[in-house]
Amino acid sequence: MSETFHRQRLSFGAAADAYEKVRPSYPVRALEWSLGVSPLKVVDLGAGTGLLTRLLAEAGHEVTAVEPDPLMREKLAERLPGRVVVAGSAEEIPLAAGEADAVVAGQAYHWFDPEPAHAEIARVLRPGGVFAPLWNLRDESVAWVARLSRLVDEYRDGSTMGAVLSDTAFGDAFGPVERREFRHSQPHTASSLLALVHSRSWYLTAEQDRRREIDDAVRSITDDLPPSFDLPYVARVYRARRR
Repeated sequence: MSETFHRQRLSFGAAADAYEKVRPSYPVRALEWSLGVSPLKVVDLGAGTGLLTRLLAEAGHEVTAVEPDPLMREKLAERLPGRVVVAGSAEEIPLAAGEADAVVAGQAYHWFDPEPAHAEIARVLRPGGVFAPLWNLRDESVAWVARLSRLVDEYRDGSTMGAVLSDTAFGDAFGPVERREFRHSQPHTASSLLALVHSRSWYLTAEQDRRREIDDAVRSITDDLPPSFDLPYVARVYRARRR
């Protein structure tokens, strides 16, 4: 991994409070499609502040949250007391072999180093266990959202977050990769949308002059929106079973 990639990967702790307040959660039906409805032992990789961890716990799963950033772990433990929160990464998961029924990754898989991460995920999963990464992607069928995405693309250095994964993307240890999409939305104001942008790695690692440019560009979009509005998302979910 490049130095820039590593720096961005561990940049979120500085915005842990904002991340907690403005990042979207995930549709319950997306979790039910990927994991089913029976309680499982689930590892939440790159758990951040626990947006996905909380949903998993509410669904009755026994969750271990794995997060490399100490500030994000601190926020997660504060938000979800009593939950198992451990330091680690997709490439080094601090669990025994075959310990998990499922591994999930909410808005995190694009930060993984694929080859070692796939090997580690396969190691901690029991045979037949599920690996299910998922993302919230902006619904660019809405004109102002498409405009926001064009702005984002101007300033970030590129990401595989929206790339469609192939049916063999997770390697030989896994069966075919399946995909489903679920639409949902999150309410916003001009200030909360700006805070959402501020929680992105490409903003957190930008120089001050670049940040001011981005802020002005986002305000040019929200100036055309009502005081309160919804940001529509498409939750893209993948699942594959451990052979």
